[in-house]
Amino acid sequence: MSWMRTGDAADQLGVSSDTLKRRREVSGGFLENGTHYNLGPSKNSTITWHVDRIRDAFNQRGLQARKEANS
Repeated sequence: MSWMRTGDAADQLGVSSDTLKRRREVSGGFLENGTHYNLGPSKNSTITWHVDRIRDAFNQRGLQARKEANS
């Protein structure tokens, strides 16, 4: 299953729950609502995360950082 609750997604990705939340675009990050995560119907609802898409986004960021470091 690609969509997971925050804690499960964080475990699968090897990061903390706080890291996932900080990487959302509303917090200045690059993970996009509707693509990488979905909000629930209320303020207190669980956020669900698309682990495969996030893994790809992390990989792209890593590639970009290495390319910039070698420039």
